[in-house]
Amino acid sequence: MAHWRSFISIVLLGLVVDQATKLYIHGTMALYHSIPVIDGFFSITYLRNRGAAFSFLADAHWRLPFFILVTLVACVAILVVVHRTQREQRLARTALAMIFSGAVGNLIDRVRLGEVIDFLDVYWKNHHWPAFNVADSLICVGVALMVFEMLREERAAAKAG
Repeated sequence: MAHWRSFISIVLLGLVVDQATKLYIHGTMALYHSIPVIDGFFSITYLRNRGAAFSFLADAHWRLPFFILVTLVACVAILVVVHRTQREQRLARTALAMIFSGAVGNLIDRVRLGEVIDFLDVYWKNHHWPAFNVADSLICVGVALMVFEMLREERAAAKAG
């Protein structure tokens, strides 16, 4: 039960930060307005994304039910994997909680708005990385932690065997 407490705590913290930042951006900025933070590198820019990463499927008429279904399936799969984790697999549970939290954060936007609020704009001169949000960051960091954990477990198994 203790591993569920930490999982739920991470999920809730991620959701609160994600949704609070999106609500703040929506409530204080006009769409497409940009505030430079680090000239030539980073701005807060209020954008909306109807698609997935890199606006994938943004113009598909069936995108919204598809993204909602995929997110729900992924969330169920994550819960099953968390249930099967061993007590000592704390990093894996943390990573899964971050991925789950990010997925649910963007799901809330899709259900509420039909699209996702993005506002973190990283760029170099005229070359912009696609804008993203806290939920996207949680997913990316969570995936990176999962890869790290899997490589670590693989090395440990190779040394033992």
